[in-house]
Amino acid sequence: MSHQTHLSQARRFFPHAGDKRSAFARLDWLIGLAILLWIAMLSAAHAQPSETSTSSCNATVLSVHAAQGGDDGKRPLNPQWQAVTLPDNWVDRWPGYSGTVWYRIDWKANCDTASGDMLALLTHSIVMAGEIYVNDHLIWRDDSLTEPLSRSWNMPRYWRLSPSMLKDGVNSLWVRVVGVAGQTPGMGQVQLGEAQSIRELHDDLWWRNRTLFFINIVISSVLGSLFFCLWLCNRKQSDYGWYALMTLFWVLFISNVLSTSPWPFPDTASAAKANAAALVLYVACFCMFTWRFGEQHMPYLENGLWFVSFILLIALLVAPATALKEVLAFSIWLPTTFFFLNCLQFPIHALRTRKLEHRLLAIALLIFFGVALYDFLHMLHIITGGKPLTPISSIASMLCMSGVLGLRHAINMQRIERFNEELEQGIDRARTALSATIAREHELVLTNTRLQERLQISHDLHDGLGGTLVRMMAMVEQADKPLQNQQFLSLLKLIRDDLRQTIDTGSSSGIKVPATPGEWIAPLRHRFMQLFDDRDIEATWSLPAQWQTPPNALQCLALTRLVEEALINIVKHSRAHHVQLRLWQPDANELKLLIEDDGVGFDVDAVRQAGISIGMRSMHARIAAVGGTLDVQSIPGHTILIATLQLPAATPMT
Repeated sequence: MSHQTHLSQARRFFPHAGDKRSAFARLDWLIGLAILLWIAMLSAAHAQPSETSTSSCNATVLSVHAAQGGDDGKRPLNPQWQAVTLPDNWVDRWPGYSGTVWYRIDWKANCDTASGDMLALLTHSIVMAGEIYVNDHLIWRDDSLTEPLSRSWNMPRYWRLSPSMLKDGVNSLWVRVVGVAGQTPGMGQVQLGEAQSIRELHDDLWWRNRTLFFINIVISSVLGSLFFCLWLCNRKQSDYGWYALMTLFWVLFISNVLSTSPWPFPDTASAAKANAAALVLYVACFCMFTWRFGEQHMPYLENGLWFVSFILLIALLVAPATALKEVLAFSIWLPTTFFFLNCLQFPIHALRTRKLEHRLLAIALLIFFGVALYDFLHMLHIITGGKPLTPISSIASMLCMSGVLGLRHAINMQRIERFNEELEQGIDRARTALSATIAREHELVLTNTRLQERLQISHDLHDGLGGTLVRMMAMVEQADKPLQNQQFLSLLKLIRDDLRQTIDTGSSSGIKVPATPGEWIAPLRHRFMQLFDDRDIEATWSLPAQWQTPPNALQCLALTRLVEEALINIVKHSRAHHVQLRLWQPDANELKLLIEDDGVGFDVDAVRQAGISIGMRSMHARIAAVGGTLDVQSIPGHTILIATLQLPAATPMT
């Protein structure tokens, strides 16, 4: 008997019917692997298991017959046996029949008992469940011969036949098959022969029918999970999401190949419907993936695709048993047609876009289309010999599509890297321009400060040194007798001190922040204590030992000018006997300065409204310029001035 099982192979899937070149270099190993798999596939398709030994032990099949049986599991008595050829699909002979069919295979063993060789039996498939007898010896039985039926449709089985089971003449192989109409029920190919040769055939079938599909599930699950995670990280890459969803339904679909029971479905028909639904959703997601990957936006076609898919799913859900065969066939061939058409339209689209990743995917789809066409012609017996290529081509196509999708990801990552580099360069240029602008602004602030200082010096010369000179000139003119040298020397020293104060005031624009409040107040205290002593003014100075947070240079300069202006006003106008200066920090970000005297006072509101005091306006302007406030209160016998500054965040000085 020939060991090419065309129909059982056809039922394998359907038992029921950016530098782009550098980015490409990173993933060409994956695409190359897929191409190597295709080459190996083409060579393996026509390879036959080698005969490892020559043996005188073989079997000759004399006849194969089939007859309907009862549900009791007993062999039919005096049945109407009909001659059949394996593989067999009894729907062609008994349309719509579901139940038990017995196959009787008569054969004769030709073995040399002296050689010690043994015969072996190989069955390619039983659709769906069954049991096997050699003569009257039961050698195998499925776990469930009633619904839900076991699934042996893609399970090759191998047995070594003990000589005690065999007769000297004609032997009979009895195979009971329990099947469901619409599920291509029947018997696959059966082979009898020398044990070693049959074992090799079994191993080859197991590799093609079981192992390859298990590898496919593992690869698809890993790649689908990977691109699902990539999609979660970037929802805008919808092609990643559709690819992950496509692999999910693909895994569900080909799991049907390895499943040996219809669980979790209650019966075989429900499992078949679910498998067809998985195919429908796989094809829909496959089309969406290629369209999103190719940046194709076809809303009418997409809506039509999902509408047809929805109708097919509803039809599968409500299909009665009498129409199951037709609904399953329609649910398989219509999505398959969509699949083939999409494999043909995408290369045309890739020729228009001329993008590398589009062309690579187009090549993969064209090769996969050719493989699927080959298997289709093989299933229709137009092409004879060889083996179906889909088990290997599905792995290669999944790897190739993943490689192309990975290439797209690599190109996008390179674009992001280039964008980040350009962004960093732009930030550096902006930072440089901002630094230059800040430097110019700082220079303008310093220039403005110098101008203000010069204006202040002019006021100081007019109000301080000028007033002193006027008083001295009056004293000389009104003196009854010429002044002595010591008196002139005292007057000159007073002029010198006023001039020194004015010079110090004008040169302090470049002041640095003193390390402690004591260092800051020391020059002012030394200068004014002599004036206070000459006028019998008692002064109290209260300052903290350290800054909690130091003021900046401009704030320190503003405080210095404020103290100078306030103390000069006290010396000139207040006729005070006691002056208190206090500096403290309520918290790390705030600094307060208090200057208090017991002089004659003045009307604060009247002075502010009249605008006759240049010094008062100057003090308010200085403090406001550095983000502070100034509060002045005065009554006869008590004048108080409080300046409050908000300090910049900085590391406290130690």
